[in-house]
Amino acid sequence: MSIEVQKSGSVGLVTPQRAVFDEPLPLDSGRVLPSYELVFETYGTLNATASNAVLICHALSGDHHAAGFHQETDRKPGWWDSAIGPGKPIDTERFFVVCLNNLGGCKGSTGPLSVDPVSGQPYGPDFPIVTVRDWVISQHRLMQRLHIARWAAVIGGSLGGMQVLQWSISYPEAIAHAVVVAAAPKLSAENIAFNEVARQAIVTDPEFHGGRYAAHGTLPRRGLMLARMLGHITYLSDDAMRAKFGRELRAGKIQYSFDVEFQVESYLRYQGTSFVDRFDANTYLLMTKALDYFDPARETGDDLSQALAQANAKFLVISFTSDWRFAPDRSREIVQALLAAGKSVSYAEVDSNHGHDAFLMNIPYYHQLLAGYLRRVADEGGAA
Repeated sequence: MSIEVQKSGSVGLVTPQRAVFDEPLPLDSGRVLPSYELVFETYGTLNATASNAVLICHALSGDHHAAGFHQETDRKPGWWDSAIGPGKPIDTERFFVVCLNNLGGCKGSTGPLSVDPVSGQPYGPDFPIVTVRDWVISQHRLMQRLHIARWAAVIGGSLGGMQVLQWSISYPEAIAHAVVVAAAPKLSAENIAFNEVARQAIVTDPEFHGGRYAAHGTLPRRGLMLARMLGHITYLSDDAMRAKFGRELRAGKIQYSFDVEFQVESYLRYQGTSFVDRFDANTYLLMTKALDYFDPARETGDDLSQALAQANAKFLVISFTSDWRFAPDRSREIVQALLAAGKSVSYAEVDSNHGHDAFLMNIPYYHQLLAGYLRRVADEGGAA
């Protein structure tokens, strides 16, 4: 498909916006950000009553660029362009869609690459650890800046879905519908272990320098590449990898060497090396810690239904059969807790062999579910 055809079916060219906040932000860690900036994009038009606004929450390596193109020469659109746009499930002809780069990110919002106003130097490893709740508070401030009193829906997959859950708890009156995709109420020990291995790959890279690699003019390329390779394996399913690569050899025959021989090895190395060129190592450490710490039931004696008792939103929860990173059982935990709390919830388990990454893909049944649910949201009053 040509770039022109892709662009004609998208929101087109978009320009990131920047919001500056001088109000200090107290964090869960006990530290305070004296000021900060959030970079965000919007798609569609806010209606006269500001009732058609939808917030998109990004996952670990995501950012504010969820749809469209920044310039004519871009070869790829935003990370969720398959779902956001005119006539798409998150229909920009009916909704005003907002997506931001979370605090601690490396795509423009205040994070490790930003200058610390106190020291005058980049924060680097001194940037405070942020939590999902910290993100939601900052997102709520952006919401107020945009003069939106209530989101018609807050939508997110994976770590984004965790933010949706936190929204329903922290600001129950500010969210009408919560769409939680391929998420979990907290990480399993296995998932925390994967994150720790990834972090160790980064911090033990000789070029990491305690997180002050910028001052040394280096990058922990190998460590970040290995972290991404490990993470990418967990985002795919065995079936998906078998279908895409099997045991196909690059040269057509075994070379009896330790160089790349199998196509899957080549693919993982490409994913790792390309990631290094677009992501920051300190940000990767922060994002995985935010994942590890998320556990809204911790403050209610591990009773998730009690944690969700104050939520007023209606929920749609979606999982994928081959997702072993955030398996359907974890989504059902959320559903069961919502039902126990007397909340309105719809649940769908989508048959897919794409693993965790399925939430980003154009799977017809999945997109039909999203589109059908969001049509109902629009019909309730959240339409342009």
